[in-house]
Amino acid sequence: MKKSSLLFGIIGGLVLIFIIVTVFNSLIVKSKQPSPNPSDVVINEGKAVEHLSKAITYKTVSYQDRSKFDFTEFEKFISFLEESYPVVHNQLELEKINEYALIYKWKGSDSSKNPIGLTSHYDVVPVLEGTEGNWEQPPFSGTVENGKIWGRGTLDDKIGVIGILEAVEFLINDGFKPARDVYLMFGFDEEIGGDEGALAIVNTLKDRGVTFDFVLDEGGAIVENMVPGVNQPVGVVGISEKGSATSELTIEGSGGHSSQPKDQTNIGRIASAIAKLEDTQFKGDLRGPGEDLFEYVAPEMSFAMKYVFANKMIFEPIIEQILLQQPATAALIRTTIAPTIFNAGEQYNALPEKATAYINHRLMPGDSLEEVKSFIEDTIEDDNIKVTITGSEASKVSSINGWEFKSIQQAARNVYHDAVIAPYLMFAGSDAKHYDSISKNTYRFLPVQIASEDLNRMHGTNEHISKDNFIQAIKFYAEIIKESNQ
Repeated sequence: MKKSSLLFGIIGGLVLIFIIVTVFNSLIVKSKQPSPNPSDVVINEGKAVEHLSKAITYKTVSYQDRSKFDFTEFEKFISFLEESYPVVHNQLELEKINEYALIYKWKGSDSSKNPIGLTSHYDVVPVLEGTEGNWEQPPFSGTVENGKIWGRGTLDDKIGVIGILEAVEFLINDGFKPARDVYLMFGFDEEIGGDEGALAIVNTLKDRGVTFDFVLDEGGAIVENMVPGVNQPVGVVGISEKGSATSELTIEGSGGHSSQPKDQTNIGRIASAIAKLEDTQFKGDLRGPGEDLFEYVAPEMSFAMKYVFANKMIFEPIIEQILLQQPATAALIRTTIAPTIFNAGEQYNALPEKATAYINHRLMPGDSLEEVKSFIEDTIEDDNIKVTITGSEASKVSSINGWEFKSIQQAARNVYHDAVIAPYLMFAGSDAKHYDSISKNTYRFLPVQIASEDLNRMHGTNEHISKDNFIQAIKFYAEIIKESNQ
């Protein structure tokens, strides 16, 4: 009896210690959000909205087939910029790369400081043929109605180009002079990879020995209801972007008549391989930028959620299982497997002699192409299926500890006082990856507050932005220039 009481006492004491320690860990978690210094930037809203509206009317569309580009539209757009921002074009040096990529250099007063770069792109994706009638306003009209600006590019990414130029025009007129050089870099083919735009800009600046302390491109936004347990909108700043690769699974062998099939055909073997990959999946691991995200949002969570994340070392397996339940959060912690194309057969009564499947992967930082290939081969366990993989690995992970990230965070808080600004891992691709080779840090952030459904409009139907959001974006760009030049 005494031994049982002693045992229960020891267990009870351990449980009490566990509760005390874990609750204490939750209580000492401190916010990582800087106090806002409300922006004093005052924009001529009517003129700014007019400029973005007009910018949308130029059909600067990128096509995979470059012969389809209508470069007269690109030329008109550049002329429009020169007419709309006379002070910028008078005070800054403008250089054109491959005719349509633009580099503006704003000379700073201290040559010992590395420059910063703000980059965006003015090409847009095509409007899917047959969907034009689904738009509430024509996609290239730039219509301003009910407090919204409509059209392709309002979110991706003429808002960045116009927002940056509006901010610089304001700052020059306001008498601001940067301490360090500030580069504005605008690509014209980001939607198809950026090889002749951003990459050509990078190669030009690399030859001149230019090294940036940071480059800021489009990317994450300020999204409502993004993180469970956080009531405020969360602004996510991409500190890395996942790699993008395609694996090809191919098997060749005898075909024959469909009346006498083998137990397993070429199609069946490829299908089986895909099924094994989807059943197995890459292991989820809360690390890197994904882990950083939750460290920044945890202090702002409700107590129950804060308790879990403040004791991540204990609850990590549970957290990972929860994150794996939804595609968006699963992609945050693992390399993904997405079969996208299957080619086999030409006739219903003939067995195909060859079957091929293509699988798209978005690679986590630290995962190599060779590791992904080995994982596929080990998982499918079929030596007759040839596996090849092409693509790119994740970009480098930029710092969240230096003044560079803190400046972006402060600038965002100066405009969006209640937002929680945190690092994250960007799933999509951007021009930012090209700048890795000439910048110590590359960040990805579109300074607008949007709802989750707006994200689908970036390449879809009814792309638009509210006037208020656009003006806030301009203020952010002015604030980040000021914050990085103190």
